[in-house]
Amino acid sequence: CTVRLWDSEEPVPRAELLAAVAGKQGLLCLLSDRIDRELLEAAGSSLKVISTMSVGFDHLDLHEIKKRGIRVGYTPDVLTDATAELSVALLLATCRRLPESAQEVKNGGWTTWKPLWMCGYGLSGSTVGIIGLGRIGQAVARRLKPFGVKKFLYTGSRPKTEIAAEFQAEFVPIMRLAEEADFIVVTCALTPETQGICNKDFFCRMKKNAVFINTSRGAVVNQEDLYDALVNGQIAAAGLDVTTPEPLPTDHPLLSLKNCVILPHIGSATYSTRNTMSVLAANNLLAGLKGEPMPSELLL
Repeated sequence: CTVRLWDSEEPVPRAELLAAVAGKQGLLCLLSDRIDRELLEAAGSSLKVISTMSVGFDHLDLHEIKKRGIRVGYTPDVLTDATAELSVALLLATCRRLPESAQEVKNGGWTTWKPLWMCGYGLSGSTVGIIGLGRIGQAVARRLKPFGVKKFLYTGSRPKTEIAAEFQAEFVPIMRLAEEADFIVVTCALTPETQGICNKDFFCRMKKNAVFINTSRGAVVNQEDLYDALVNGQIAAAGLDVTTPEPLPTDHPLLSLKNCVILPHIGSATYSTRNTMSVLAANNLLAGLKGEPMPSELLL
């Protein structure tokens, strides 16, 4: 293959991407690259394969891609464990106020032992709600169960009875999940149906001592409504690995809150996971160019 490489950690500028893709047969992209009608038209009829180094594909215009008969490769499964680990880490850091506590050590706020100082919320005996019991949602539940979680609730497009049996998880409407869960973890895909589902109505139904975690996509959450819920004490705390936009501006209101922990979309950020994703994305592309079955093809 003859490869044209954008050799930088930063996203390729849009104008440069549009110029570079012209006449190419394959494209290996990241979730930060918007693959839409404009780009597909710039590529022309030569483009046969798109391989994305991600499990999510909301940055791809699948309708336009399918219309052109272009095959798509993606990287599911290989990042499940890393993302589930990060989801649990973020949940624990948020509910036990770890970043806030570490800051108190540095700024002199730690003066003596106090009975209720820096108290948070524990998982033992709790009810955990999972929005989207897919691969990552299951892996999160599997890791949380040994913490002594009393009950799992889940919601999604349909019940997954056999899968849910492992955790004795109950399929419920999203608003019932909001009302009953002590901890809510969002691990669903971003689709037209899930965009903005965690909004004012949702947060108003949550318990005042509930903790909200999102490691899926930022657009699943209405961030203005989340900010209001956190400021007004409607919910206890939130932990986000994903935001809208990304990166989140440093003056964004959510960053001013002590009860909101925000990470820079590092769900799959282990060396082994990112290396495996890279190899899989490359192999998907090569297989597509050769007209062979891809290791992981998104069937359109």
